[in-house]
Amino acid sequence: MSVSGSKYLAFERGKELGCEAIQVFVRNVRGWSSGPLKQEEIDDFQDKKKELKDEIWPVISHNSYLINLASIDKEKLEKSYNAMLDELIKVDQLGIEYENMHPGVIPISNKKEINKEEALIQIAEQLNKLMEVTKQSKVIILLETTAGQGKGLGNKFHHFKTIIDKIQKKNRIGICFDTAHSFAAGYDFTTRKKYNEMWDEFDGEIGLKYLYAFHLNDTDKECGSRVDRHTHIGQGKIGKEPFGFFINDERFKDMPGILETPKGKDMKEDIMNLTTLKSLRKK
Repeated sequence: MSVSGSKYLAFERGKELGCEAIQVFVRNVRGWSSGPLKQEEIDDFQDKKKELKDEIWPVISHNSYLINLASIDKEKLEKSYNAMLDELIKVDQLGIEYENMHPGVIPISNKKEINKEEALIQIAEQLNKLMEVTKQSKVIILLETTAGQGKGLGNKFHHFKTIIDKIQKKNRIGICFDTAHSFAAGYDFTTRKKYNEMWDEFDGEIGLKYLYAFHLNDTDKECGSRVDRHTHIGQGKIGKEPFGFFINDERFKDMPGILETPKGKDMKEDIMNLTTLKSLRKK
């Protein structure tokens, strides 16, 4: 949901569409700089959140696309750490439950090389520092499954196991499963059998207790393509039926599902996709 005008308006826009949970950006997602929140903005957001707590819960914040805790460039890593810290401070001030992030990208460099294992451990070390600095916070950091485009990390379940194993405050770490990304990464869940097998693998590698949220997106790219391209529910390579597996899975009934599908200013596409997902609910 857009926070244009003021962050609390995300709730009003979500309510208008019939959302049961929302995702927002709390700072500039394509820039490093971000000023502090004004107290009025914090109060308005918290008041609206409290007012609609029985209709819209929880709220997820998605972090800046620039943040890369796997960077080996000292300046970029410092900027990433500081931007992520700023995210966590703002999210805490607003009373948001979850902070979603892509794990990171292995940088291409002629000066220094870093392998996947080292990159994943560095991400965990940076997260441990951030959690220690924000130790009074209850915000849970969600690592999002990715398509694995380029040198992106997070396209395999074992990547998350490596990070989580190194996290000291495990009550503040979790996973957000993105359907479009995971399908592109090679996880096929288009039949009931494949769906169940995937979750068996997830539980064996990571543990279902670390799963907190979903990004429900179709994709116009093939399974295993490792290309990140979102499209409308039921109009891509995943198809409509598999989303019913997620929607009706009793294990996930209290978890939020967020749409990140293409949209216009009038949000009619959001209404279309929400309607499609809700139509898949078993009566």
